Amino acid sequence: MALNRTDVEKIAHLARLQIDENDVPEYAKNLSDILDLISQMQDIDTSDVEPLAHPLDAVQRLRADIITEQNQREHLQQVAPAVENGLFLVPKVIE
Repeated sequence: MALNRTDVEKIAHLARLQIDENDVPEYAKNLSDILDLISQMQDIDTSDVEPLAHPLDAVQRLRADIITEQNQREHLQQVAPAVENGLFLVPKVIE
């Protein structure tokens, strides 16, 4: 799909980008190349390809779930404007 000068100027306007007049042909070529690549990718048959969660079958390393800080709830709630049953009370913001 080939974009022309008007297309690039309209895209730039919608994206609120200021493009120098001398750069418009280069942008038109680059954007057209990107759209052509997308078109080629859409033409590929992927019906036999299973979706992947991660391309390398990597497993996320998890750290041990160890408590590293002491419970300071009572200390922190001493300066709170309103507390009830160990919970901070906040004003209602939704009617």
